[in-house]
Amino acid sequence: MIIFRYDKTFEGLLTAVFDAFNRRTFPDKLLGTDDIEPLFVTETVEIISDEEKSKRVWKGLEKKLMPVTLNMISYAWLSELPESDELIFRYIRKVFNSKQSIELNFADDDVLALRNLAKKVNTEKTRMIEFVRFQKTSDDIFFAPISPDHNCLPLIISHFKDRFSDQTWIIFDTKRSYGYYYDQKTVNEITFDSTDLFKDGKMNENLMAKDEKLFQKMWKAYYKSLTIKERINPKLHKQLLPRRYWKYLTEK
Repeated sequence: MIIFRYDKTFEGLLTAVFDAFNRRTFPDKLLGTDDIEPLFVTETVEIISDEEKSKRVWKGLEKKLMPVTLNMISYAWLSELPESDELIFRYIRKVFNSKQSIELNFADDDVLALRNLAKKVNTEKTRMIEFVRFQKTSDDIFFAPISPDHNCLPLIISHFKDRFSDQTWIIFDTKRSYGYYYDQKTVNEITFDSTDLFKDGKMNENLMAKDEKLFQKMWKAYYKSLTIKERINPKLHKQLLPRRYWKYLTEK
């Protein structure tokens, strides 16, 4: 069994692809730098992330794939699911080894799996756009905590930058402990030393703007006024609005 060890970054994965083709040796397993090595390993290759190598691999993919397929690869990576990196590696290897396009060859298990995985991430991206709820702080910053199953925060930032271009806001992923801050000009990645500011998906009341509670109360009243009791369907409601998102919704 041949093992490739890399730093678990996308750049590192593309570097692994480059080195594999250059060495003409392909891994049976991809591991992080600290992952436990399985039994019966015949060779371990240490991959050092290289920006130039990763760019060459990506440019090669751009020549062979449509933009939507390139997005699928990026989305699959952001899924952060176990062995998704190995799926992407196999897919890229098939792309370069095939003389014809494999993009629509859904009879291939890896092609279908990559498509389905990217679709899951895209679905959650759409849900995040729909379900993000901002809370106004005392210093006039609109703050929204989220905790998606997949790392889709980078995929939604452009939407909020366009939609709320005249407001200062922060969207923070509590599951991955990072977020983005928009100052009405640029977007910058940020981290917090403590998450006590927004426990259980709600901002600490001491940090809220004076009128935030009033607006939340008005929003709940509006939401309640639209409810038709005779048409309440809890099963369908949970299907369209999964419970894991409820803690961040003002109306809940």
